[in-house]
Amino acid sequence: MASLLNRYVSQTDFDSYEDFKQNFRINIPDNFNFAYDVVDVYAEEQPEKKALGINIPDNFNFAYDVVDVYAEEQPEKKALVWCDDNGDERIFNFKDLAEYSNKAANILKKFGIKKGDSVMLMLKSRYEFWFCLLGLHRIGATAVPATHMLTKKDIVYRVERGNISMVICAPDVNVLDYVDEAYDEVSSILRTRIAIGMKRDGWISFEEELEAESAEFERPVGEEATDNDDILLNYFSSGTTGFPKMVLHKFTYPLAHIITAKYWQNVEDGGLHYTVADSGWAKCEWGKIYGQWIAGSAVFVYDYERFAADRMLDNAIKYGVTTFCAPPTIYRFLIREDLSKYDFSNLKYCVTAGEPLNPEVYEKFLEITGLKLMEGFGQTETVVTLATYPWLEPKPGSMGQPSPEYSIELLNAEGKPAEVGEEGEIVIHTSFGNPPGIFTGYGSEPERTAAVWHDGYYHTGDMAWKDEDGYFWFVGRADDIIKTSGYRVGPFEVESALIEHPAVLECAITGVPDPIRGQIIKATIVLTKNYTASEELKKELQDHVKKVTAPYKYPRAIEFVTELPKTISGKIRRVEIRDHDKEPQ
Repeated sequence: MASLLNRYVSQTDFDSYEDFKQNFRINIPDNFNFAYDVVDVYAEEQPEKKALGINIPDNFNFAYDVVDVYAEEQPEKKALVWCDDNGDERIFNFKDLAEYSNKAANILKKFGIKKGDSVMLMLKSRYEFWFCLLGLHRIGATAVPATHMLTKKDIVYRVERGNISMVICAPDVNVLDYVDEAYDEVSSILRTRIAIGMKRDGWISFEEELEAESAEFERPVGEEATDNDDILLNYFSSGTTGFPKMVLHKFTYPLAHIITAKYWQNVEDGGLHYTVADSGWAKCEWGKIYGQWIAGSAVFVYDYERFAADRMLDNAIKYGVTTFCAPPTIYRFLIREDLSKYDFSNLKYCVTAGEPLNPEVYEKFLEITGLKLMEGFGQTETVVTLATYPWLEPKPGSMGQPSPEYSIELLNAEGKPAEVGEEGEIVIHTSFGNPPGIFTGYGSEPERTAAVWHDGYYHTGDMAWKDEDGYFWFVGRADDIIKTSGYRVGPFEVESALIEHPAVLECAITGVPDPIRGQIIKATIVLTKNYTASEELKKELQDHVKKVTAPYKYPRAIEFVTELPKTISGKIRRVEIRDHDKEPQ
């Protein structure tokens, strides 16, 4: 046996994007109560159509049905390659991960965690994250990945909203201090604190417990067994416009990432995939466990304290990374390095997501490495929904075309399908049921769920337009669209134009109320170290935008700042800039 892909997908290779789009089908059993039966629909409407399906068994559990199968049939198969800035490294095969995650499950159970409980993991990029995540899957408990940048207020909010009974932390004194401060307020909910890598009063030592625990853990049966409808993961969203939402995913969620890993990231059986993301973000589960392991690729984890492009490149080359995924911001740093000194012969494929790709970054990376950057789009609420798949020629800045897993449309302001070139909101058709990989709703907030999920569509809140070739182009969040002098302007195009100028390190485009134009475009800019704010520089930047894009899109107002307001996950909070501009000056 090679990878486990054939266990869940009846056809794995395609000749073209059209073949992929037309023949990929989800095959879900009748008793899978939240999904529609695609196979039966096609059997009735197009009985001769060749079908590809993700075969979702009853009571699918990634820990037992993927990790343990590898551990039994290919115990030495490489699964996880980890290193840090101190020169430490650990390489785990599937036998190792099965045993360590069994031990983790025993620890969790020993301290009272049972099916349905929620446990927050604040583990940065520690390899123990994978032990604990899989251990939670084994029990049927809900994992709540969280960034180490949370403060006391953030932790209290999450514990109370998510009913979190245990937290497991990396050895960061600041993080542990914040957890202790939060514990004083929510100890009736948060019963247990476990520390990894250090000892501390009031905390359980993970290492001591791990050493003492058995490497055997029986799969629960009966009422304790997991069900496809149980909640696997609870992500607290970034909250660019308000308090974070709880985005809930069920136990079938890992299977939907077959599309993410195999057909967008193009991972190889026996390869080594590297997605740049620490364990607190949904992007980690997108690129560092589920789809990659099902497709047979090991995952690479570089546990760094501070990002440095040269060290990232050194380690990726040293360990032989074959496929790579990072946001455009990372690529902007990478192309500033002397890439001629690196041997990229092992690197076969690169993708990017998180924000639209600037064309100059695409061209520079292609020139240096010979690799085309393949863009994709999705949300915490989904897996990859739009992508430049291997059979498509990339158009830099475009998100690509829809995944066959999702029926995607653009709806214009009247709620009708948008024409070619017309701006609309990206929506996912769900009137026939919910495809695997889409979230189940926002935890404890039915009104918030109903606001985005109605009339047979999940409304993403992201605006785009489609060209004559069927490629989608990102415009911006619906709340960020600027209406000026009768024109609708998305922030990305103006931001992208400004970033091309060597004076601009980063920027945010917003609309400012104007009595004549309705709104004018404002640029809030952080300058690179060699430039100083001045009226002359403002004029130079305005003229630059006029040359790069349509003249009416230039920023009539420019403010230079030392930093932009951001969420914990690093997303720009344009709403904060807009609110500030409404205040009396």
